[in-house]
Amino acid sequence: MMKKKSIPASKPFLILFLCQIISALDVPLDSKLLEELSQPPTITHQSPKDYIVDPRENIVIQCEAKGKPPPSFSWTRNGTHFDIDKDAQVTMKPNSGTLVINIMNGGKAEAYEGVYQCTARNERGAAISNNIVIRPSRSPLWTKEKLEPHHVREGDSLVLHCRPPVGLPPPIIFWMDNAFQRLPQSERVSQGLNGDLYFSNVQPEDTREDYICYARFNHTQTIQQKQPISVKVFSMDSLNDTIAANLSDTDIYGAKPVTERQPVLLTPTGSTSTKVELRGNVLLLECIAAGLPTPVIRWIKEGGELPSNRTFFENFKKTLKIIDVSEADSGNYKCIARNTLGSVHHVISVTVKAAPYWITAPRNLVLSPGEDGTLICRANGNPKPSISWLANGVPIAIAPEDPSRKVDGDTIIFSHVQERSSAVYQCNASNEYGYLLANAFVNVLAEPPRILTPANKLYQVIADSPALLDCAYFGSPKPEIEWFKGVKGSILRGNEYVFHDNGTLEIPVAQKDSTGTYTCVARNELGKIQNEVHLEIKDPTMIIKQPEYKVVQRYGQVSFECIIKHDSTLLPTVIWLKDNDELPDDERFLVGKDNLTIMNVTDKDDGTYTCIVNTTLDSVSASAVLTVVARPNPPFDLELTGQLERSIELSWIPGDENNSPITHFVIEYEDGLHEPGVWHYQTEVPGTQTTVQLKLSPYVNYSFRVVAVNKIGRSQPSEPSEQYLTKSASPDENPANVQGIGSEPDNLVITWESLKGFQSNGPGLQYKVSWRQKDVDDEWTSVIVANVSKYIVSGTPTFVPYEIKVQALNDLGYAPEPSEVIGHSGEDLPMVAPGNVQVHVINSTLAKVHWDPVPLKTVRGHLQGYKVYYWKVQSLSRRSRRHVEKKILTFRGNKTFGMLPGLEPYSSYKLNVRVVNGKGEGPASPDKVFKTPEGVPSSPSYLKITNPTLDSLTLEWGSPTHPNGVLTSYILKFQPINNTHELGPLVEIRIPANESSLILKNLNYSTRYKFYFNAQTSVGSGSQITEEAVTIMDEGKMAMASRQVDIATQGWFIGLMCAVALLILILLIVCFIRRNKGGKYPVKEKEDAHADPEIQPMKEDDGTFGEYSDAEDHKPLKKGSRTPSDRTVKKEDSDDSLVDYGEGVNGQFNEDGSFIGQYSGKKEKEPAEGNESSEAPSPVNAMNSFV
Repeated sequence: MMKKKSIPASKPFLILFLCQIISALDVPLDSKLLEELSQPPTITHQSPKDYIVDPRENIVIQCEAKGKPPPSFSWTRNGTHFDIDKDAQVTMKPNSGTLVINIMNGGKAEAYEGVYQCTARNERGAAISNNIVIRPSRSPLWTKEKLEPHHVREGDSLVLHCRPPVGLPPPIIFWMDNAFQRLPQSERVSQGLNGDLYFSNVQPEDTREDYICYARFNHTQTIQQKQPISVKVFSMDSLNDTIAANLSDTDIYGAKPVTERQPVLLTPTGSTSTKVELRGNVLLLECIAAGLPTPVIRWIKEGGELPSNRTFFENFKKTLKIIDVSEADSGNYKCIARNTLGSVHHVISVTVKAAPYWITAPRNLVLSPGEDGTLICRANGNPKPSISWLANGVPIAIAPEDPSRKVDGDTIIFSHVQERSSAVYQCNASNEYGYLLANAFVNVLAEPPRILTPANKLYQVIADSPALLDCAYFGSPKPEIEWFKGVKGSILRGNEYVFHDNGTLEIPVAQKDSTGTYTCVARNELGKIQNEVHLEIKDPTMIIKQPEYKVVQRYGQVSFECIIKHDSTLLPTVIWLKDNDELPDDERFLVGKDNLTIMNVTDKDDGTYTCIVNTTLDSVSASAVLTVVARPNPPFDLELTGQLERSIELSWIPGDENNSPITHFVIEYEDGLHEPGVWHYQTEVPGTQTTVQLKLSPYVNYSFRVVAVNKIGRSQPSEPSEQYLTKSASPDENPANVQGIGSEPDNLVITWESLKGFQSNGPGLQYKVSWRQKDVDDEWTSVIVANVSKYIVSGTPTFVPYEIKVQALNDLGYAPEPSEVIGHSGEDLPMVAPGNVQVHVINSTLAKVHWDPVPLKTVRGHLQGYKVYYWKVQSLSRRSRRHVEKKILTFRGNKTFGMLPGLEPYSSYKLNVRVVNGKGEGPASPDKVFKTPEGVPSSPSYLKITNPTLDSLTLEWGSPTHPNGVLTSYILKFQPINNTHELGPLVEIRIPANESSLILKNLNYSTRYKFYFNAQTSVGSGSQITEEAVTIMDEGKMAMASRQVDIATQGWFIGLMCAVALLILILLIVCFIRRNKGGKYPVKEKEDAHADPEIQPMKEDDGTFGEYSDAEDHKPLKKGSRTPSDRTVKKEDSDDSLVDYGEGVNGQFNEDGSFIGQYSGKKEKEPAEGNESSEAPSPVNAMNSFV
């Protein structure tokens, strides 16, 4: 079913009228149509109703109108015809009704005051303007008057009256002094709405002689000045005899000292007043009060609230201003003036009246002959306005009769109109506060349909979006509109279309199949017309990869992607914005085809980045936020508070965290007294804390600084705090790491770690060093030394224990009593050697040595352990001496045994043992001799394989470098290796120990062997050595077997095989040609004469070869071949035989030189059986052998 937007059926007679109004007024008609259609006059521009003009300039009274045909203009002045032709000062602009009254060339503006009205008329009616009241502006001078000085007592109220001359329009009032400076105003002194200057109470500083009221007349741009007013303020104390002489006795004796007074209203007077204001105007209510102290004004509305969004207070709350008032603002408004002594109030009763205003203004009607219509004119006001109608500027009661017209109060009803019914009607709504005048024409037209949309207009729409196809039309009566799709399409109906009253066809969700040509047809009883438009549906533009949220460190680089997909016929443009504004003009911003890169990122780059993709049809966007993080800014405003002797409170203000929360603060300090310029770690606090209580040490000149830390790193340090010097005190602690160690046998060296500067707690740092021999009833010996870290006690016994203590002191006293430590005087070398040294040989490479410990008294120092010196004397197998290399093993502590690893088997060793203290080694024990048993030998020093023959190899070897005993024999193992690297059976041979070579016979020719060789002692076999070797080929082979593995991959071999293959191909071509000619090829003759069932010749019918065995099968040549042996080409017959190449290649040629050989590799040597022969394969098999 067709969807159609329409007007409710309750008023069917308005449907056609309103549709035509929309067509005539709302749809932009083209110029050609406007030229053809008749239209009654319409006033388009006119001067305001109340028109105040500058009397020094020409008077221009506007009146513009349109119509078809163009209207003519006439004027009335004060209700009678104004003949402009008779007044030389008045002209009318061409093609216009605007009057120009020439004042600047002698005319008087006052002569042209009056009420003017313009009429625009053509053959279809007459429109009239408002009544335009012309009044020249006036700026009269102030009347001369003698102004008496004002003598006022301090604290009294005062009103300086302005009373400006009456002007048109009223002037703007302001007060200034002789220097043209505005007089200051306040709650005490202010200007009222009438222009008077009010003083709630006067003060001595109000005394001056130049209170001047100015009146500015805007129309004439003139300012009028009142005579200066003099004010002198007196206090009772300043009254002198001269003033007293000028005052009456009553005035003098009635004068009282300045006293406070409760508020009294200066304006308005009384307790109540009334105010009438018109709807839409600005309501101004004023209350100014006198009193001391100066009263404060407050406003309320009785029984209601002041409108919050339209209420303003001016002039220090003395004026209540309500804008755009309406009838709802009527009511009682109370102003209350209050000071410390009391209050006073005034109630203003406000009534809001209203000049007429439109509810429904009459609208133009375009009708067809025989149609009906109405003009409605509804207005409201207070009091309610009266409605009157005019036709073509004449009251409708005396206008020419029209049978189609009927007046019903505020409505004119038209029935069955004809073209002569065209006219302009005026509605006048008026009350005592003003009037409204509106023109509305009735234009009766008979016009065939017209389509105003250009023909063949192309519409392009994005898929899944609404498509609106225009069919702007005009006609009278109103045409019916129908839409068709395609050349022979049917009328469009259904829910998928929406048909608008202005002719537009809407496809709410356009799809690809909506593409095509659409035809709009407009018809009425006077004719029919159609128009075609075209619709194309485009793919939507999409951002398939949107920019993503990024966090980047300051001075880093970041990229945002914006990859799009769009219709191929649309040209997209990509724009990047930052915070909904253009990107900064900065070379760091690089805009690529589908990305935005920001180099060297700074803090100001933080924000939202938006990628906007625009085409002519659509626009898409995507945004992402960039957060720039960095190390925090340093804290600032460090402050020290709560200073005590041993503590202080430090506070600071954190710097900007740069988008990464501060995790903690590090507090550092500088000791300006002892280590200026060096900052030390003090403490750290969480990032949420900005104050810390710090512990202090005496006698330190502290400065503090704070470092902020976040995930990015540490901030720069803050500026240092102010310095704080703590008081001196005796030391809190004694030196650490006190030790007593003798450097000589007769001394004791006492050392300690000196206190740091801030640990001294005061000036004059020294140390009291005390010592006594332990376990001896001696008194402490003490000495006070300067700020050093060592003291030497001489003449001590050798290596005796001492009790030692070191105490710090300064000018203010001693540190607490120190703890004692045990030290020893100097050591001397041990006196005796370990005894009862025994050696137990565990195996050929490991022995265990035992000894008895020496008495501790003979150590004469701290026992550090024992050292075992051992060395190899000789090898028992070779009986040869060599350079003695002693080895040392140290066994810590009071050990009495140790293991000697890494010994050489079958060798003779010596060792001795010595005790060790801090001074050195004692005497050596007597040398102890021990021997190691035999072990397994090392591998033979070498294995060489020489003199390869067809079936033998010669092996040579060297004896082991380390026989580790008496060699008993050698073991040789070997096994063959085939072409697939598989190992054959293992053969083992035992060889006497005195042999150094061996010839292996009866080996297979051209075979690779792997050899394993090792030596033996009585203990067992040593590690083996391995080698590989190959026996040579038979006499028909030239290459070593070791070359066979790799020859097929050699470049020269591949090249040769390619050449042979090319030669074979040429021979095949020649053979085929000769066979076709009937000739006999020698190979063919032999094949015919010696048919072999296993060798199939090439079939002449299909050109294929018989089946042959693969040359790489390495099978023996078949027996029974009929190829005579004398045709075999031996190696010595040709120096360029193919036998020289490849592994196991036999080459054969026919007598004519044609190649018929077969390539095969042999693993075994075939025994000769009479005349050896081989089958002659085809050339194809020969080529296959190269693959």
